[in-house]
Amino acid sequence: MSAVLQSADCDCGLVDAHTHWVPRQFPAYVGQRKSVAWPSMAPGVAACDRNVMLDGRIYRTVPNSSWDSSRRLQEMTPTGVTHQVVSPMPELLSYWLAADDALSLNSFMNEELAAMVKADPAHFTGLGAVPMQDVELAIKELERCMALGLAGVEVGSNINGKPLGHSEHEPFFVAAESLGAAIFVHALRPAGLDRLVGPPLLEQVLAFPGEVGLAAASLLTSGTLARLPKLRIAFSHGGGSLAMLLPRLQHGWQQLPPIRKLMDQSPSELVRKLFVDNLVYDIDTIHILLKVFGTSQVLAGTDYPFPIMDREPAQRIDQLALDDATRKMLRQNNALRWLGKESA
Repeated sequence: MSAVLQSADCDCGLVDAHTHWVPRQFPAYVGQRKSVAWPSMAPGVAACDRNVMLDGRIYRTVPNSSWDSSRRLQEMTPTGVTHQVVSPMPELLSYWLAADDALSLNSFMNEELAAMVKADPAHFTGLGAVPMQDVELAIKELERCMALGLAGVEVGSNINGKPLGHSEHEPFFVAAESLGAAIFVHALRPAGLDRLVGPPLLEQVLAFPGEVGLAAASLLTSGTLARLPKLRIAFSHGGGSLAMLLPRLQHGWQQLPPIRKLMDQSPSELVRKLFVDNLVYDIDTIHILLKVFGTSQVLAGTDYPFPIMDREPAQRIDQLALDDATRKMLRQNNALRWLGKESA
């Protein structure tokens, strides 16, 4: 761990656990398949923007801060952020590609992201991508990510519709625990989009929380989390709806024998093994996260550099009126433990 990251004080430094990255360019597709949803870049309207293209259509317009570390540093400073944990834009995880094609794309991104981190480890920690549609390949690429100097990987909230708690995925989480890899879970192609009324941006605003909550709950009810007590896994967007679902799950565990059989520990105890970011945009809701998950499990997160980002992360924590020790935990210590950069 760099000296800058080790010595950052709670009044002057903040580790942002939730930021995203897009490469400056994507390599050309060299596989043998036709009509592959392989990403590419096209110029945007503004000089500093580019369009991420999928299937010949604009998926998202991204600023050059998505890949330009110098601009990231410039924009971090006013927010009080001194270190970013950087993970790929979730759509780039590409679980819908054939596994070997996804591995090719993931490997490219992991090497590019590792190079960015290696050039400035004082300010950036990287989380890579793995082809979760093939668990054996995912484990091998996770091992390579760790060898490249990445701290772990980002995974989507479901793998082509299968929840994270599905038995097919457990070998991957076993490997992550063994390797000491940090896992960051982000909403991806969430359930319930057919129930939204309004523009597509409501996917991020309204569908992400439910999706992340169900993903986290699946690790509880499957027993995965109980079987892997040393797994360091964090959920984006405050763990989504999980904090609100927990009292119902706890009551079901206490009153309904089939649910009781799923978990040896109570759900309210199990959730305190999870990390969650504080990206809920509301002080009262962050207080709920601290009560439900514990003060040692909540991370600062912004969703930089996308429009939905929290632009005042340090002030958000300061407004909680916490004691200095707890404030420092939220600003940096919890993130360092999650990343394996500080003893638990």
